[in-house]
Amino acid sequence: MPRSSPQPEAVPHHDVVIIGTGFAGLCMAIKLKEAGQNDFMLIERGGDVGGTWRDNQYPGAACDVPSHLYSFSFEPNTDWSRKYPTQPELFAYLRGVADKHGLRPNIRFNTHFEGAEFDSANQRWTVRTSGGVFTARVVVSGSGGLAEPKLPEIAGVETFRGDTFHSSRWNHDIDLAGKRVAVIGTGASAIQFVPEIAAKVGRLDVYQRTPNWIIPRPDRAYSGIEKTLFEKLPITRQIHRSVIYWGHEARVVGLVLNPAFMVLFQKIAERHIRKQVADPALRAKVTPDYTIGCKRILISNDWYPAISRDNVDVITDGIREIKAHSIVTADGTEREVDVLIFATGFYATENPIADVIRGADGQTLADVWAEGEEAFLGVQVKRFPNLFFIVGPNSGLGHSSMVFMIEAQVRYISEVLGLMRDREARSVDIRPEVQDQFNAGLQQRLGGSIWATGCQSWYQHRSGKITALWPGFTWEYWLKTRRINPNHYLTA
Repeated sequence: MPRSSPQPEAVPHHDVVIIGTGFAGLCMAIKLKEAGQNDFMLIERGGDVGGTWRDNQYPGAACDVPSHLYSFSFEPNTDWSRKYPTQPELFAYLRGVADKHGLRPNIRFNTHFEGAEFDSANQRWTVRTSGGVFTARVVVSGSGGLAEPKLPEIAGVETFRGDTFHSSRWNHDIDLAGKRVAVIGTGASAIQFVPEIAAKVGRLDVYQRTPNWIIPRPDRAYSGIEKTLFEKLPITRQIHRSVIYWGHEARVVGLVLNPAFMVLFQKIAERHIRKQVADPALRAKVTPDYTIGCKRILISNDWYPAISRDNVDVITDGIREIKAHSIVTADGTEREVDVLIFATGFYATENPIADVIRGADGQTLADVWAEGEEAFLGVQVKRFPNLFFIVGPNSGLGHSSMVFMIEAQVRYISEVLGLMRDREARSVDIRPEVQDQFNAGLQQRLGGSIWATGCQSWYQHRSGKITALWPGFTWEYWLKTRRINPNHYLTA
């Protein structure tokens, strides 16, 4: 009898595929398990959990949101060492959470997400990864808004022959002692690592395009008594977290409701400059010409002392080109460089992941977001059934903890999955008119915010549309995601 031809192996299927294992991915996985849904897989490009807090291991890396607020409400940590958590502590915290909830068997480590297409005929997603192809009823993107490093487009950058890396991919094998180092960028990561390396390097040139408003960092260590109280009397920790939360919520008054109130923060920032920068010329360089809050407000106690050192120079002339061993600025000055560090941020808008996700109409997310990202509540995008985002468009914050928003979004997603179950539906999509109406109101509110006062920031799409931020209090968002409206959804 003739041999039958070998049958192709069945493509592995999971009910839910989650992209990323930072706060977002872990939270989604935990809540699925708690609901009795165990057929899920997390795709993780790294060798461990942690997301941005695994990747960003540059010297001095820390969070700008206090520890007791920048952590899961259902997984409190009474042993935070400081008011503001450091990268090693946050990484350890997330690893501990993953272990406690037994998530590692569900994670495909060292696996890159390469794309996904919605199969309308079968009402499921085909997910392509470096570890193979899978199908899934539901895909949840928890990759975050600050996951993909962004490199500047500078003439000649590819010709540089010294050592170079992005701050989020810090190369600890390179000894900076005595080297001529150039840092391009003066944002959130630069103000943390520059003070750590300034005294070690021979020469440090910091290339600044636009200065940031910086206020003092009210950091301190927690005492043993405080930690004991947090552990033995949980109400004390809860009160402490609440005080932090409402203190941060108060900032929305100036950021959104009445930008005129931001003058109070600006006076604090101006006093910070006067107190820490003695040189008038340097003061002029580091003083912004826009209203505080239009760009991200940074916090630091050691940035200004670091850039005031004799071996540090802040350069505000634009970069004309990069050569094999030097940088040439617009005025023709050439400065020799041994090590080049990019502190140029991430793809907060136009994230490359949008190029490789294709919805029911055959269009990619990049296609439908050509004029700026948008979604319903930052979680669902019309005509992309069974796809959910955590920390999606217009759900970022300029004043408080993204972990709070992540928990709200995961709860919302869980509610929608429950609707699918109740309707015995294979797919769920947000009604186009619901998304359109929501975003029209959202953009109208953003138009009167501090972020629309004229400066350029990573909050904005290249079209000028503000696509990264939620324009309001986080408790407002919590209420909007607390219960779903079944009439908002199309199911099949």
